[in-house]
Amino acid sequence: MIENNNEVPGYQLLAAHRPAVVVEASTSEDVRDAVRLAAARGEPVAVQATGHGLTRPLDGTGVLITTGGMTAVEVDPARRTARVEAGARWRDVIDAAAPHGLAPLSGSLPGVGAVSYTLGGGIGVLARRYGFAADHVRRVDLVTADGELRQVTHKTDPGLFWALRGGGGNFGVVTGIEIELMPVARLYGGTLTFDLARTPELLPAWYRWTAGLPEEMTSAVAAIALPGQHTGTVRIAYLGSQKDGDELLEPLRAMNPLADEVQEIPFTRSEAVFAEPDQPHAYRGDNLLLDAVDPDKLPALVERAGPGAPAMCVVGLRHLGGALSRPAGIPNAVGHRDAGYLLGVLSPTTPEQVPEVRALHDELLEPWSPHAVGRSLNFLFDDLDDLDAQEKIESAFDPADYWKLTALKADLDPAGLFRANFPLLPG
Repeated sequence: MIENNNEVPGYQLLAAHRPAVVVEASTSEDVRDAVRLAAARGEPVAVQATGHGLTRPLDGTGVLITTGGMTAVEVDPARRTARVEAGARWRDVIDAAAPHGLAPLSGSLPGVGAVSYTLGGGIGVLARRYGFAADHVRRVDLVTADGELRQVTHKTDPGLFWALRGGGGNFGVVTGIEIELMPVARLYGGTLTFDLARTPELLPAWYRWTAGLPEEMTSAVAAIALPGQHTGTVRIAYLGSQKDGDELLEPLRAMNPLADEVQEIPFTRSEAVFAEPDQPHAYRGDNLLLDAVDPDKLPALVERAGPGAPAMCVVGLRHLGGALSRPAGIPNAVGHRDAGYLLGVLSPTTPEQVPEVRALHDELLEPWSPHAVGRSLNFLFDDLDDLDAQEKIESAFDPADYWKLTALKADLDPAGLFRANFPLLPG
């Protein structure tokens, strides 16, 4: 335990925790003791593994549990499972599973914390083939507000097990999870890069191309305005053969990309699909889950977020459906499986620019609201402490599920001990 007067930064540099106490946990017992300490002090407790999704920092009070020392990953190749500690990043899991020809349902950036990503649902590079990461959790080790460590499964506590997988960190501090691994050693993946000044029809063309794709193909498209250029990138992750992948990509390659980096790669290089920055930076982002996309609206979206926008903005569409549209084998709280696409906006920013960035994001998303079914927690990066934010969080769930989650929150954490990044107000 460390008495603290300083900021504790994470990957998200726009916010930082400033707790009264920092507990650098290395065991589940450390976590349990930290939760008991926070309860005894009557102060909130927050958890930070990597700080990618930090949206509700502690400010001068509370206990921060950092789990960076809890990175163990134990793979059982016979059962195709991995036990993942709270501070492990996807890189740790990928590297542990790869020698066995297995892969986790990791996200686009291996530096993201595996547990927090999974608690929010988890839409990764293999999503259309295998579904949400939360769908493939077998056990959650959890310290609840009473300071007890529980092993939560669908048999021991089906209600809590349902809520944890998709409900975020509202119900306790997760010290580890057991997840299923997939028989994946390689994929056909990477990026196609286009000059949007020469290929302004890229986003509508990509959208039309996604119609009828096999589930083995997970893809996304993004428009990025950089100084002197407006770039479009198509991200490809295909689990079929290179020959079949080449045939599927023919319509996109016929549009003459500036660069073609799609190739056979081991899953250990899956970060090549999205090629995202892996250095800490400050950003804000929002999203909508859509049941339909009007391709005629896409050119205006790209133009408004282009070089003339008041702030830099990355606009992206992810193709959902496939296994994401089917119920989990064991039900969980992940909502809106009927969404066909995810529309996301993300901007690097400074604190002074935040109001301007938020206004731009609202402007970009508003025309798509008629087809919006909700939001995805994993792509919501904003200040989530006001009532408008609670509406966004509520929109991530089916209405009946949201009220079920808040009722469980009230039962398990009536004092509001846990300061989750995606807070559920007790029902």
